[in-house]
Amino acid sequence: MISSVETYISGNVCVVKVTTDDGQFGYGQTAPSEPEITAQVLHRLVAKHFLGRNPWDIATLVEKAVRAEYKYLGGFLMRAISGIDTALWDLQGRATGQPVYRLLGGKFRDKVGVYASSMSRETPVEDELRRIGDAVENYGFTAAKIKVGVRNGRDAELWNGRTAALVPAMRKTFGDAFLLNADANGAYSPGGAVMVGRRLEEYGFYHLEEPNPSWELDNMGYVAQQLDLPIGAAEQEFSLEIVRRMIAERLVDVIQPDVCYIGGLSRARRVAELADTAGIPCTPHSSGHSLIPMFTAHLVLAMPACTQLQEWSIEQAGSQFFAPVPVVKDGFVEISDAPGWGVEILPSFLESAARQTSALS
Repeated sequence: MISSVETYISGNVCVVKVTTDDGQFGYGQTAPSEPEITAQVLHRLVAKHFLGRNPWDIATLVEKAVRAEYKYLGGFLMRAISGIDTALWDLQGRATGQPVYRLLGGKFRDKVGVYASSMSRETPVEDELRRIGDAVENYGFTAAKIKVGVRNGRDAELWNGRTAALVPAMRKTFGDAFLLNADANGAYSPGGAVMVGRRLEEYGFYHLEEPNPSWELDNMGYVAQQLDLPIGAAEQEFSLEIVRRMIAERLVDVIQPDVCYIGGLSRARRVAELADTAGIPCTPHSSGHSLIPMFTAHLVLAMPACTQLQEWSIEQAGSQFFAPVPVVKDGFVEISDAPGWGVEILPSFLESAARQTSALS
């Protein structure tokens, strides 16, 4: 049975360790940003639903925790649950000597194709072209994503003309065979999104993420109807019901759950299965340098609906807290057959991080 749940916080990272009474353990992670708040929710509201329970009942325990804490249903609850859920998947992998993707049903594909993802809206056009060009040269990316507009910005631009200049410059610089997509992070009104979307269509972009704020579901559906350009969303979602509606009502063309926003791998898997049934791609959100790209890679290897290239940040990683770190080669990431997530948390991180424990009395 699960005997303890520990959190280790350093910087923006909250690593979660789950241990059983017979010494089995696994590591997971909550979503980055505000890790102290997430850890408080984890220890006060979530851990009690897992302590003393069978670590092999992951999906059942997650579902019971969600229903038990329904009065607090929201982003922080799901971030906290994701930390324990992902640790339990690692625990199961270590206990059986199997990688997580095999626990999900095995490889549907042999490796994960990735695109160069820029996180910057502040970079001048020429500098952005240079940054993405360096990533293409060094890692063999065949696709890239740029940021457009201002995050939830009501049709604003960080400076006038940036999107209008960057979109054609990307196509001219990288050629017709290079795949391009764009992320608006809710930047536009419905009309503004359609205008920008048609500009992207003109230059052969294949995907636009979150054209309008993520909670404006009807507006999202309107934009998707107006454009031939596929529309993607759901990275912000913690509600499986809203995700189900987005898929069932065809409000989007691509569904993009984040493993650590939606409540862990167990719930992200359900999203991928819904997408597969509906016949639309599932392209998970995975924007940073942490364990989340590892979680995403295992999901993508196993789930048939994950047909597109996946996100891989080109930003500097900063301090790394696990090893080995996958390396992009020729636009692909290969995941080993090592147990669990296939990585180890560095002892130096665990020793220096702020630690908190919930345990059986």
